[in-house]
Amino acid sequence: MPTDPGKLLVTLGIIIAAVGLLVIAVQKTGVSDLFGWFGNLPLDFRIKKDNVSLYFPLGTSIVLSIILSLLLYFFNKFIM
Repeated sequence: MPTDPGKLLVTLGIIIAAVGLLVIAVQKTGVSDLFGWFGNLPLDFRIKKDNVSLYFPLGTSIVLSIILSLLLYFFNKFIM
């Protein structure tokens, strides 16, 4: 673990900016279905009644948790 929190914040900022630029580039190429799975997994619950609608993205939350855990593991293992 680095002792300098400034370096960590700069590194995270660069990673977030790179992901943002990647998303913008993908949208400009016309591949708009890159995130089509987001919110449409089997464990994502949608309940619509007369005046009430409930959306609980359990499946999406699980997938994002696994992806972020792996990314942070590899980031911690190989970079720090």
